[in-house]
Amino acid sequence: MTTSPRPTARPLRPLTQPVKLQNVLYEIRGPVASRAAQLEAEGHRILKLNIGNPAPFGFEAPDTILQDMIAALPVAQGYSESKGILSARRAIVSRYQDVPDFPALDVDKVYLGNGVSELIMMTLQALLDPGDEVLIPAPDYPLWTAATSLAGGTPVHYLCDEEDGWNPAVEDIRAKVGPRTKAIVLINPNNPTGAVYSRSVLEEIVQIARVHSLLLLSDEIYDRILFDEAEHVPLATLAPDLLCLTFNGLSKTYRVAGYRAGWVAITGPTGHAAGFLQGIDLLASTRLCPNVPAQHAIQVAVSGHQSIEELIRPGGRLAEQRDIAVSMLDAMEGVSCVTPKGALYVFPRLDPEVHEIHDDERLCLDLLEQEKILVVHGTGFNWPKPDHLRIVTLPWGTDLAAALDRMGNFLSGYRQ
Repeated sequence: MTTSPRPTARPLRPLTQPVKLQNVLYEIRGPVASRAAQLEAEGHRILKLNIGNPAPFGFEAPDTILQDMIAALPVAQGYSESKGILSARRAIVSRYQDVPDFPALDVDKVYLGNGVSELIMMTLQALLDPGDEVLIPAPDYPLWTAATSLAGGTPVHYLCDEEDGWNPAVEDIRAKVGPRTKAIVLINPNNPTGAVYSRSVLEEIVQIARVHSLLLLSDEIYDRILFDEAEHVPLATLAPDLLCLTFNGLSKTYRVAGYRAGWVAITGPTGHAAGFLQGIDLLASTRLCPNVPAQHAIQVAVSGHQSIEELIRPGGRLAEQRDIAVSMLDAMEGVSCVTPKGALYVFPRLDPEVHEIHDDERLCLDLLEQEKILVVHGTGFNWPKPDHLRIVTLPWGTDLAAALDRMGNFLSGYRQ
């Protein structure tokens, strides 16, 4: 029996990265983090101060969240409504009803998601045509910039003012509004700086949105992680006459980042935005639904006693670790740090007169190689100068102090 000759193999066609991904970056899990993974595989122990992931540092979910989620597993096997289960959405409505001056919120204007990240992606995909602009803070949480680019839009970064406690620079916002500007993003409390924006600055930003008919997108995932009696002002409370999307979830306050349970609450007038809101509906349907087991954690999480209170008060673990980070950074030569009023990070500045850094990503890679400490460079948050780092304040105080001591020794002899 004869066999037919095998056809001559043709070279496989190259599969290149599409152009739409060229400006999509997420340096928190970027090249430096990839090198950390290689070092771990070689047997090195890496202290990961790059990502706000509470669980590895001993911040466990409240038992009631686990119990409700486990109890619901037998009925969580099928799809839910595309917006999410009704009881969870009603609980979110109730959460905001307890906020003074929060605008009326309809349960049908609450969408649940696989974390806030998915909802950001859906929102910007529903909003933007190619060339539309979104005003995003610098420094920012880089997903906002990446999602804007992926949706075909153009990120336009407005500066936050380090000398004003990292509040947004209102005049810079005003100067950067253009004919293609569709929305303005606020991250408050802020990641990476830990700033909690003042009421007066927020009111000025809302007024800019009124004048230019801008959509307000408010990322408030850290709204209950506040220090020193800082007041968080929900943006929607200042803008009942504007369409405002408030993003939040369980990852940080409730310490269940891996559950991927987030929500967006839509308030204000909607008559002018029917097409945009239909787009969100469409995208919510195409993803079928958020993961159902985690949705059953929402109602109990947002109700009753909030265990985060013990962690953020003076002497609480999160407050203590923030204080350790700020005091040790300020004690380093050529390093200064605005004291965060919220969130889980510090964003120290390296004085260029003392630390002549030309490539802050290289600095982070060198710190990783020498000290096995993983942090994120400031330009990874779209800050324009290579003179900042973001450091997570989640490790136990003794571990954080030891890491910062090593980092100070490293910086004292580091040259590029």
